Amino acid sequence: MGICGGQGNKKINKPTLEQTKDQTGTTSNNENPGSSKQSRFVKQLTDFKVDPSIFVTLKKGDLLNSYKIDQVLGEGTYGKVSLVTQKGTGLQRAMKQIRKDKIVIEQKDNMIQEVSILKELDHPNIVNIYELYEDESFFYIITEYLSGGELFEKINEIDHFNETIAAGYMRKILEAVNYCHTRNIVHRDLKPENILFESKKAHSSLKIIDFGTAKQIDDSNKLSQRIGTPYYIAPEVINKRYDQKCDVWSCGVILFIMLCGYPPFNGQNQQELYQRIQSGIFSFEEPEWEDISADAKNLIKKMLVIDPEKRISASEALKHDWMIINQKDKKINSKSLEKLAKFHSQSKLKAAIMQLITTQIMSNQEKKKIQTQFKKIDVNKDGTLSREELLKCYREIYDDEMKCQEIVENLFQQADVNGSNQIDYTEFIVAFAKKEQLMAQNKLEKAFRLFDKDGNGQISKQELQEIMGGAQLSEVEWNNVFNELDLNGDGIVNFQEFTEMLIKNANEQE
Repeated sequence: MGICGGQGNKKINKPTLEQTKDQTGTTSNNENPGSSKQSRFVKQLTDFKVDPSIFVTLKKGDLLNSYKIDQVLGEGTYGKVSLVTQKGTGLQRAMKQIRKDKIVIEQKDNMIQEVSILKELDHPNIVNIYELYEDESFFYIITEYLSGGELFEKINEIDHFNETIAAGYMRKILEAVNYCHTRNIVHRDLKPENILFESKKAHSSLKIIDFGTAKQIDDSNKLSQRIGTPYYIAPEVINKRYDQKCDVWSCGVILFIMLCGYPPFNGQNQQELYQRIQSGIFSFEEPEWEDISADAKNLIKKMLVIDPEKRISASEALKHDWMIINQKDKKINSKSLEKLAKFHSQSKLKAAIMQLITTQIMSNQEKKKIQTQFKKIDVNKDGTLSREELLKCYREIYDDEMKCQEIVENLFQQADVNGSNQIDYTEFIVAFAKKEQLMAQNKLEKAFRLFDKDGNGQISKQELQEIMGGAQLSEVEWNNVFNELDLNGDGIVNFQEFTEMLIKNANEQE
């Protein structure tokens, strides 16, 4: 019987062929606080884009001033990954440490590309990046710490793994992949080791990691570098001419292994494996497939089509019958939608701080219910909310079409703080979350400490600029941003001023 069969589980074993990545292819105006200051601030910061990426800039100096290394999680040729604790907040992070003397220019470019891509991605099933450091010997990439283990480790811990669970996992993977593909980003190394769970809890969500080989492409160009992990590599990657569809093939291989416990293509060596992948011949004839549904097999067949032009897309895979049948119906909370309709925008600085709390301080568990609502509204599964998707929800609550239009238009004006003409995941959380979720005393303290880099109990303009460096503001604009925090105009911001500014705005929203 297969892993999904009714007579017990078959443990998933990792393929034994060497799985090292194949990369053989070609290839100062201080203002006194006053009643008119906020209007001047808003007017001067019209183009201030607010999203999580503004907090991810290259910082120089001793990382150990900010982080304590707890333990080494893994080591490789180019460096190691460690569990670290942010000293000011006590928050745990993962730190990838890369030796400068061990990497060539191309590898450095890949690292910079990974950070550049990852910091722009805002999806519940993609790992969050927080900081990038550099000193004389190393680069350091700080990301969220995912403690739940790899995909297949999680599956092997489940007593009665079935198709419904498998579909739930694959849905989250494909949603993240589809989000990337709508942005013309190809991951290129999707495999179980790069799919981690947030925690060991039973209903912990999964996230895709390791965008070190990811690439942004345009519709007219094909990629030519052979890269990836042999068992999961698509035939067109072996042939060195491919695009986003290679990720769908990798997902098909992952789904195949999830359901039966072994890969669809095997070989005594890499050459033989590649020949079998290029043949595209696999079988459902083994006993492990007896209890697997026809719908599951049909989806795998469509994901493992040799010709990428005929292969199903990530978006199409999410609409497949197997995905629909195994989806639990989640109703949208109408009361929460009514609250969302009353959301008022904040100044750009306040919006940025709320996003910092959302992405770096709120736990994934706290965001879980909000994430569920977001995904329910996101009908086309592109990882963002359009006007039409929100209108559809409000039409189920109100009969008045004009009222629905006004609510959605106002929501976009208030919540779309990066001007993308969509409501992104983090923007939705900030607008949807309860005040006590975002504004709890302990969260405000941690947010303050993230800004207070030297730990002296005060925030300087320089510290504000350092943590929000991605905002790329002029000196005059930085002065205006800082002055909104510096309520008494003394050139420094203490915790009382910090909280007063945030709580005042939150109270005005109620």
